[in-house]
Amino acid sequence: MQAYAAAETGSWNPEIGIGSAYAAGARVDGAPTSIDRIVALCGLSSFERDLLLLVAGVELDSSIASACAAAHRDPQRPFATFSLALAALPGAHWSALSLNGPLRHWRMLDIGAGHALTTSPLRIDERVLHYLAGVVAPDGRLAGLVTPVQGVGALSETHAAVVERIVAIWRRSHGSTPPIIQLRGDGASMKRGIAVAACASVGMTLSVTPFEALPVVPQDTESFARYWERESALAGSALLVECGDFDANESARIAALSRFLDRTHGLVLISLREPRRLGMRASVGIEVGGLSSGEQRLAWREALGPAAESLNGHVEQLVAQFDLTKDLIQDAAAEALGRTSVSSIEMRAHDLGRALWDACRDHARPRLEDLAQRIESGTTWDHLVLPEAQLQILQDVAAHVRHRTTVYETWGFGRTGTRGLGISALFAGTSGTGKTMAAEVIANDLRLDLYRVDLSSVVSKYIGETEKNLRRIFDAAEQGGAVLLFDEADALFGKRSDVKDSHDRYANIEVSYLLQRMECYKGLAILTTNMRSALDTAFLRRLRFVVQFPFPDATHRAEIWRRVFPERTPLENVDARTLSSLNVSGGNIRNIALNAAFLAADEGTPIRMTHLLRAARSEYAKLEKPLTDSEVEGWV
Repeated sequence: MQAYAAAETGSWNPEIGIGSAYAAGARVDGAPTSIDRIVALCGLSSFERDLLLLVAGVELDSSIASACAAAHRDPQRPFATFSLALAALPGAHWSALSLNGPLRHWRMLDIGAGHALTTSPLRIDERVLHYLAGVVAPDGRLAGLVTPVQGVGALSETHAAVVERIVAIWRRSHGSTPPIIQLRGDGASMKRGIAVAACASVGMTLSVTPFEALPVVPQDTESFARYWERESALAGSALLVECGDFDANESARIAALSRFLDRTHGLVLISLREPRRLGMRASVGIEVGGLSSGEQRLAWREALGPAAESLNGHVEQLVAQFDLTKDLIQDAAAEALGRTSVSSIEMRAHDLGRALWDACRDHARPRLEDLAQRIESGTTWDHLVLPEAQLQILQDVAAHVRHRTTVYETWGFGRTGTRGLGISALFAGTSGTGKTMAAEVIANDLRLDLYRVDLSSVVSKYIGETEKNLRRIFDAAEQGGAVLLFDEADALFGKRSDVKDSHDRYANIEVSYLLQRMECYKGLAILTTNMRSALDTAFLRRLRFVVQFPFPDATHRAEIWRRVFPERTPLENVDARTLSSLNVSGGNIRNIALNAAFLAADEGTPIRMTHLLRAARSEYAKLEKPLTDSEVEGWV
């Protein structure tokens, strides 16, 4: 291109020089060209625009590269330089190459090695070059950090309303930096679908980055923010940062996220479970709840198709017990339909109903597996030996869980709010009196999972961490309505102390938070304690059921002995009435029976009283309790 060679004489016409690059972004329909969009998005001056096109022309047209070499009077320098641009292009200004100028701020130009800044070779960034040439090519430096999201299915009315709110917020902020949208709550797929729909409503696409992928080093965070904001402008895309629960050891990455948010000005959404202040940029929190009962019924009918008509109330039971997303409903329905192949309509409906229940329970498990211990047991009402009054209360607990939808929704008791609708019970009694077994029986009767909460993983010395751990447990259990068993609850839920310092105040906050969550929990929460007197009376008033497990008397101990041995266990001259003279609880009776079984198996004989005597002595030694002659009189 001879135009550059004529620069020194003042006869250089910039339109001749930039024509090739300019044409690459032009469209015949008269719409804004790629370079026009870059100028508008990045605020380029006319000189900066021409400089960018000059450097692009070197890549797109070999004649421009030759012209640059001729202008430099050096065939080894077929590239543009800033000194060449200052001489050849009108409106030249030195600030075009400053670090704060748009060309270098947005990393559109790279400056190669040279003896001086003005004579160093200039190269256009590859992503910008592709954009000018009309080629869709995402920035490779964002690969592994940012992933485009394709369209998702139709949203429910509840979530469509969330989309409308997000769009209204964005439109109100037109012309200024929009606030960060915090999508709070569970259900990552739901929040992603909402974000996609909101972006589509304003003519944009969505990309996602996981919180764990964010660079932590400040320089890397800065580069990521620059490249992403440029990509957002060029591709017309918003960003969704998907976060789970923030752990205390992630403080460096949380700080990196805050820096990133402060350095970007485009549309950014954050998916997280709990509110959190991140950076200085304004944010708006939006709670994303699950589907309403009606929306879940509709989702089940859509997922089951014609099979839904023959289920006769099974769908209502599923909606009452489980709180699943649309994706999980579809997965559970597909799994259950694949399990059942009975030809009879009645039998198929029965089997399908059970398969659906089991599938829902399976799909609701994963979130709780890391937070609590699932207890699997085949214990039934026949294994439980208690006075009639206690048994009746336990059966009432199961009845409340089983029929809560009828009472709360059909009969209207739940229309005034969720406070006080949670079903909670306290099982009090000394160790081994059957508290945990009773929880197993109720869970099996309801065909629900039972999870024992590990208090050592819940209680934290750090302020606010205990409530956070409790929130995670209840939120995870809510999806499947699991039975939660807080064993030895007095360690966590003891009497609220008088406020003497900040630790007392926050301890009381923990108790208050627990009370509030139990009152609203959709499932059943069972607390066990060895010392009922250690619990706060205000706490006891919030519990719907309190069951006192008494130490078994001789009659009940004899019955426990009759039921402790499985049917196939070989016994020889084992007398339950004689064994009932041991003054121990049901838990100790089971230990003795099990130990005696191993002793007999080792000898290759049925279980005899001699084996039980050895096992009883071992159990009493463990309890540091003397085994009296009156207790074992007549055994051998």
